[in-house]
Amino acid sequence: MTYEKIVDYVQKKFAKLDVSKTGDVAVQIDVTGEGEGAFYVAVKDGKGAVEPYEYYDHDAKIIADGSDIIDIVDGKLDAVAAFNEGKIRVEGNVEKVAELKSVFAVKKAAPAKKAAPAKKAEPAKKEEPAKKAAPAKKAAPAKKAEPAKKEEPVKKAEPAKKEEAKAEAKKPAAKPAKKAAKK
Repeated sequence: MTYEKIVDYVQKKFAKLDVSKTGDVAVQIDVTGEGEGAFYVAVKDGKGAVEPYEYYDHDAKIIADGSDIIDIVDGKLDAVAAFNEGKIRVEGNVEKVAELKSVFAVKKAAPAKKAAPAKKAEPAKKEEPAKKAAPAKKAAPAKKAEPAKKEEPVKKAEPAKKEEAKAEAKKPAAKPAKKAAKK
């Protein structure tokens, strides 16, 4: 990523953030590696700015790789954790960096909800024979007919049930009983 793209990206992200409760802070960010350059992030009187210049009267300076800066801005990387791991260096007033860091809080992904496949498969099985036999008489429950998307998992689940039935049929259940009867 080029220097201009990094600065533009941070400007767009920072413009969307609420900095009204953040105190006055000015942090220069020195990008190392790809996209090398310097820019600053400042908050004054509850208004934020990101400009592509060095800020000589800064409270602190962050020195980091461009990809780490993007990860911090996106909330994927915690600035303090990155500092502790040695991914970024901080010079100056660390408390001011922590104040600015609170604006870029790390976002935690919400846990994905898992649907019970058995519950989805049962209503769809009842639905298919009803449509084939007599849709006007047996399709009265509208709740079962509405979810068309539920039919897809049923088709995927049916082969698994057939395989389970085949496996059950192959098991010799009667042999142990006969041996017990002979004794």
